[in-house]
Order: sequence, then C-alpha cells, then structure tokens
Amino acid sequence: MNAPFIYLASQSPRRAQLLEQLGVAHELLLAAPDEDAEALEAVRGAEAPAAYVQRVTLLKLDAAVKRHARLNLLPAPILCADTTVALGRTILGKPQDARDAHRMLALLSGRTHRVLTAVALQNGKRRFTARSVSRVTFAPMDRRAVADYVAGGEPLGKAGAYAVQGRAAAFIAHMSGSYSGIMGLPMYETNELLRRAGFRR
Repeated sequence: MNAPFIYLASQSPRRAQLLEQLGVAHELLLAAPDEDAEALEAVRGAEAPAAYVQRVTLLKLDAAVKRHARLNLLPAPILCADTTVALGRTILGKPQDARDAHRMLALLSGRTHRVLTAVALQNGKRRFTARSVSRVTFAPMDRRAVADYVAGGEPLGKAGAYAVQGRAAAFIAHMSGSYSGIMGLPMYETNELLRRAGFRR
C-alpha cells in the first residue's frame, strides 16, 4: 500500500504536530459522536500500566479500522496511540475535574513517575506496535503553585493532569526517555513503525 498519507485516529493536536515534525502527511480519522471513545480508556481491575496502555491503544485501532471501513475511505495506514502516567502500578489517567487534577498533582509532587505511550499502526492486514517508557521527576510543588496551574485549565484532558510542553515544565526537575513520547507520540518509535510498514513520505 503506497498511499502518500496516513490516517491519525486521535483528537490530540500534539500528536498531529509531532507527525508534521516527522514530515508525515495525515488526515484525521476521529470518532463519531455516537462512539464512546472515552469508555475504551477504562482501567480493568489491578491492570498493570504497560498492559493497560497497550490494550487501550489496540482497542482504539480496532475502532478506527471499523470506522475507516464504515466510511468507505481511501486505503492508507491508520495510526493510533495512547499515553498513560503511572506512579508505581497506579495508573493516573485524565482527571475528571479540577479536584481530581489537584489530587493527581499532589501524588506526583516530589516524586518520579513513568510515562508510557503505546503506538499501533495498521497497514492493510498488517499490524505493527511499539511502546515508549520515560521517567519524569517533579520537584516538590506547593499548594498555591498547583492551584494556579489547575486554575489555568491545562491539566484537564491530560494523562496525569499535566502537559510536559506547557506550564508544567516549570515543575519538572529531571526527565529521561522520549520527550515526544511524554507529549503523546514517540517520534523514533513511530518512524520505525512507518518504516516497517513500508510507508513512503
């Protein structure tokens, strides 16, 4: 399959920007209003973070492949990704509200956590997957700093209640791994998937 573009099944503007940085032309393949995309991200029991992020990503890809077929779109590779923040085995997803964001940031304050991003690509009948794991250490944050950050609205809709490319960068004392993976799409792993799938820019 030699389509000159891929489908990105994600609402994240950050993932779209990272694809553009890679020089990959893409079209959005978003969930319809009647699709419960958020339900795919529900944690199952004491699920390990690595297993969780992989499972959710593949569920998103399954849904995107069905959506592509239903809409009878032109054939092209379909890319999905999911990012989660894990403190030990505790999964910190997207905060439900400002209070939940406060809770998550209080847990992360002064501690090191992992950011796991899984990527999945389907090209025809072939499926390719990869995962990026990074570590982020937050400096201790006082309550006022957290309150100001939450009041700005940035934590909502973000795994772990923060965006590494936003104001939260002021709280990060150290990080290791993939900066783009922490943002939501690890560029090295994504580029490797595209190469393995035979995608040509």
